[in-house]
Amino acid sequence: MTTKSPQDIYELAAQEDRSAIRLRISIPAGFRASGTKAFQTAVRDLSLSGFSATAISRIPPGTCCWLTLPGMEALPARVIWWEDGLVGCAFEQLMDPLVLDTVLTRWRGQGN
Repeated sequence: MTTKSPQDIYELAAQEDRSAIRLRISIPAGFRASGTKAFQTAVRDLSLSGFSATAISRIPPGTCCWLTLPGMEALPARVIWWEDGLVGCAFEQLMDPLVLDTVLTRWRGQGN
């Protein structure tokens, strides 16, 4: 029997979540990449494992970053991709499903 590490479990869950239906959404948030100042952004989609948001300047994949949603503490993440003013990031730890549901319920319909 093979024991899976927390990272293996996260990667499996994150991969499964990437195929989940994502809502088009617009949530005002703060974003800070390692070594830079924070700036205001708009989250375009949000899932248990990550998000995409506006980011005018290129941010290299692998960069550590933090997303601050309204009323929440900063969530640590890592940049996966950047293209045409959008950045895609994976959270360091999966978001709690109840927290995700609360955030999506609050902001659903405001970005459509």
